[in-house]
Amino acid sequence: MAALGLAGFAIAGAAQAGDRTGTVKIGVLTDMSGVFSDLTGNGAVQAAKMAAEAYGGRAAGRPIEVIFADHQNKADIGAAIIRRWYDQEDVDMVVDFANSAVALAAVGITRERNKVMIPSGVGTTELTGKQCSPNTIHWSWDSYGNANALVKAVMQRGGKKWFFITVDYAFGHSLEENVSKLVKAQGGEVVGSVKHPLNTVDFSSYILTAQASGADVIVLANGGGDLSNAVKQAREFGITSDRYKIVAPQFNLAVVHAAGLKDTQGLLAAGSMNWTENADTRAFATELSKRNNGIHPDALQAGVYSAVLAYLGAVEKVGTADGKKIVDLLKAAPVKDPLLGDGVIRADGRMLHPVQILQIKSPDESKEPWDYFKTIDVIPGDQAFRPLAESECPLVTNTR
Repeated sequence: MAALGLAGFAIAGAAQAGDRTGTVKIGVLTDMSGVFSDLTGNGAVQAAKMAAEAYGGRAAGRPIEVIFADHQNKADIGAAIIRRWYDQEDVDMVVDFANSAVALAAVGITRERNKVMIPSGVGTTELTGKQCSPNTIHWSWDSYGNANALVKAVMQRGGKKWFFITVDYAFGHSLEENVSKLVKAQGGEVVGSVKHPLNTVDFSSYILTAQASGADVIVLANGGGDLSNAVKQAREFGITSDRYKIVAPQFNLAVVHAAGLKDTQGLLAAGSMNWTENADTRAFATELSKRNNGIHPDALQAGVYSAVLAYLGAVEKVGTADGKKIVDLLKAAPVKDPLLGDGVIRADGRMLHPVQILQIKSPDESKEPWDYFKTIDVIPGDQAFRPLAESECPLVTNTR
């Protein structure tokens, strides 16, 4: 793994990180105990530690330290942690976030302190829209990129009438808004939607409403435990992939594992890493699973690994922990990412990389533990993510 990381990101350079503690300090702000804990959580923490080890344990001549905290999926708690980290514990960069509302709450604080935040586990497009910042890079995925790729694939397969079961907070709202616009732009129809609270146990009323809508495509615009529960209950109510096109823009390995291939087979999803794809993805997934109770990763945790390596390379080159200078440097050069695929970081902070269309395998197709996805298409990053010409990011619009 050291060779994997350093080949992609090591940049020789000068000597001081310039912080008060004499370390390059990275914070993993994540969901350690809630609905997204298997998707990010301890796996994200371990991915950050693996990146620090792969880089050699030091950057710009200073030891690398990784800490973490659980925001409990509450924006106020996340913001309080961020303030403490920056003001009292001298954290230089924060990664993961796992919750869109928490990430959005951190943008202004990070900019004021001139630190760096690299959300890799959140979907809201506001991070590269109206709330973009010269101190923020949005790394692994967002709701537009996954939605755009999926809509193209589903519409090509005959899906015309769409209905949404949406989690009621920033991530779900962003996902539904983006998918709806794309469906309508390609000649489809949105026939309705229902909103559910985070951490919902009983989806029966929402599923019955979806069935009664006349839709042939049902979008599960949620994630984590909510998505797993919704899928299992949908099967109980007869929502199967041979009767409906069931779409889950944020369907992760851990969710498939929790719901089982019997209930999830045939569903379509979008993602940025299929761990069985090549030797590099296999090596990363195998090592991380050893550190994370056997749970295999996908793009969210892989994004933590690659984002931390990219950040450390920039610190090495800049020689300080100056947030804006580091982000400017990262935007100036291509990203060599062996896990998500090579890309570039645009002026709005969006890291462009390929997006894969994934289909969940049947039990007979799965040949080894955690072998759940097959890649059926790959959409280039510049075709998947929101065009820069449509950006509402002030960093872009102010230069037009």
